Amino acid sequence: MSQTILERNLFESCDILKAVASETRLRILRLLAEKDLNINEIAQALNLSYPMASKHVQVLEQAGFVICEYMAGTQGAQKRCKLRWDKLIFSLEVPDLAEQVEEIEMAIGMYTFATPSPTCGLASKDGYIGLMDDPQSFLLPERANAQLLWMGSGFVEYVFPNFLPTSVDITQVEVAMEICSEAPDYNNDQPSDITLWINGVEIGTWTCPGDFGGKRGRLNPPWWNDHGTQYGVLKVWAMNMDGSFIDGVRISDVTVKDIMVVPQHPVTIRIGNKPDATHVGGFNLFGKGFGNYEQDLLLRLHYAPRRTDPSTQVDTADRETPDTLSTISAASHEQPGAADRPYLQRQKKRRKPS
Repeated sequence: MSQTILERNLFESCDILKAVASETRLRILRLLAEKDLNINEIAQALNLSYPMASKHVQVLEQAGFVICEYMAGTQGAQKRCKLRWDKLIFSLEVPDLAEQVEEIEMAIGMYTFATPSPTCGLASKDGYIGLMDDPQSFLLPERANAQLLWMGSGFVEYVFPNFLPTSVDITQVEVAMEICSEAPDYNNDQPSDITLWINGVEIGTWTCPGDFGGKRGRLNPPWWNDHGTQYGVLKVWAMNMDGSFIDGVRISDVTVKDIMVVPQHPVTIRIGNKPDATHVGGFNLFGKGFGNYEQDLLLRLHYAPRRTDPSTQVDTADRETPDTLSTISAASHEQPGAADRPYLQRQKKRRKPS
């Protein structure tokens, strides 16, 4: 039977060692080694209150021992827990304190929220997805296969996982994308003010000079016509301790601390036009199968071992406190305001020519 094995350097494993420095949490791991359980089952098996069991599971989850997900139960949603690793191996090699990079690639069609308005559409390597200039096509399950996305205005939002251990500090965040403006067919001289947000914080705006065509994109599939958008430009947004930059040019004073990207918490990326922008020229977002760059949307997290003294950290898992993760999860599912609801009104169609 296959096993999932995690190898860690002992000198960089304060978070893991701290998580198992509790008899209660070791007993929870022993239970989960036998079968998956929900929080209530864990609490009953160990004679704990529900909040106490939930807090201990939260510590194990943040250390990477446990994966938790909400599933339908007989009396509503339940938080189901299972072990992430079957075996843990520690190394005594002296760690390299040099900065490292975690890179996460997200398919263009795997957005979590979009507010498209015509002209708009989705395309895969095999053809169009849904109807052109119909915002409801962005709700189709087939959108997961999209490798090109375009909209005349609005935004698209992605949520990236972040499995970095809590023993590191994130020093720089980069978002790389191939992108251009959006116009019917194409228009090399149509500017668009494209803004990036991370975790709800506005990073800055870059003005793209046009929707590029006239020369076929290197990766475009054979069925894609020669008269539409063909390629974009590769832009790299970077946030560090000094501010925010596009291709090395400073665009704002927003630092990596301001965007609240921390280990073990997902990262939300939003790309689009602000309604009051000077140039609301839409955008095309390219994946691996279109344009000139064989990549999807990329998130890079630069990180280094945390240099704070671990002896100063306080373990609060033995206190009776509410389940913080449950509170955050509930808050995140509140209905968006009217300004954030998808624009689903049908407008006059303007097709990209076939």
